[in-house]
Amino acid sequence: MLVVFASRHDAGARSLVARWASHDAALLTAEDLSVAGWRHSLGSSATDRAVVGGRLVATGEIAGVLIRWPCVLPTDLGHIDPEDREYVAAEMTAFLRSWLTQLRCPVLNRPTAISLLGPAWRPEQWVHTAAGLGIPVRPIRRHARFAATASTLASPDHATVTVLGDRCFGETHAVLAGHARRLAAAAGAALVDFQFTGPDAGAALISADLFASLDGDERADAVLALLLNATGRPS
Repeated sequence: MLVVFASRHDAGARSLVARWASHDAALLTAEDLSVAGWRHSLGSSATDRAVVGGRLVATGEIAGVLIRWPCVLPTDLGHIDPEDREYVAAEMTAFLRSWLTQLRCPVLNRPTAISLLGPAWRPEQWVHTAAGLGIPVRPIRRHARFAATASTLASPDHATVTVLGDRCFGETHAVLAGHARRLAAAAGAALVDFQFTGPDAGAALISADLFASLDGDERADAVLALLLNATGRPS
């Protein structure tokens, strides 16, 4: 079974689940966390159970998990009393972080202390790490009145490199693909979009986005291969 954790409003996630139907893919949403049947034991998963798409499954049946949502938000919990949504969202996020971290199957991207979606670094962290790797970067400047200056934003002619495991997608120079792979590896992220100032070899890094673009057959198949090949199953 493959699990995609996402917002129930995420059409892209639903499309992936439908595409991977032959692999018993299912969508896990915040609503599932309110359904009776969950069992999660720290240090041992032999008897753990989950509710995915309203269906009770043994944790051992899950072959891989794709994460497409950074946390449970109060707005995801329309079935919870409004006064309790903020608290319940925080508790559900903490539970998911523990559950996802303990899973032995491939999890893309694995949760970190601040995000279920992976290393949710600030722009400065991405740029600092990239510069340390010798990757050209666009400087970031912040002011008290604004979150960031225009120097942190992608220009109209920017180029994107999508890293999916050891594969890169995007119409850019091979040098940028190499930069993207090295930076993703340094961050411990399997899926990430990197924006550069242009497609040429000398372009500078602008930003990173862990909500990587998975549109198109090639990208969806690349993620499926990451989820299945790591378990020794054919893609």
